[in-house]
Amino acid sequence: MKPIGYWLNRTDKALTGHMNSVLAEFGLTRLAWQVLNVVADDPRATDTHVLAVLAVLAVLAANADADALAGAIETVVADDWAARPEPGRLALTADGRARLAEVAERVASFRERSTAGITGEEYRIAVTVLERMTHNLEGGAER
Repeated sequence: MKPIGYWLNRTDKALTGHMNSVLAEFGLTRLAWQVLNVVADDPRATDTHVLAVLAVLAVLAANADADALAGAIETVVADDWAARPEPGRLALTADGRARLAEVAERVASFRERSTAGITGEEYRIAVTVLERMTHNLEGGAER
């Protein structure tokens, strides 16, 4: 049996690769899509807020550095998914909001395909175990 780190890395690469393929027709990457979701959840989002939320979600540690994030932010602005109502702030455009709803349909299909053959209980257990391991390693447990 391969160790968990092997499967974590391989799964993340597979998720990112397939997600990027699904999102390519919209001119997005997984990281840009994640940026859009943070902005959609907070209409007063700032670049700093987006960075903080994605860092908490471990996106930056696993998939991107600050330069990649800045590039994703600028891409969503340049492609009119989001606008800058004032310096350092981001908001979805009306067109971006409509296109993001269309993207959500494709992402839902992707999620169904990626979890085929996995019960809801198995998925919950996997996430719970990974969450606990992360907590252990980030200082939540005595060393």
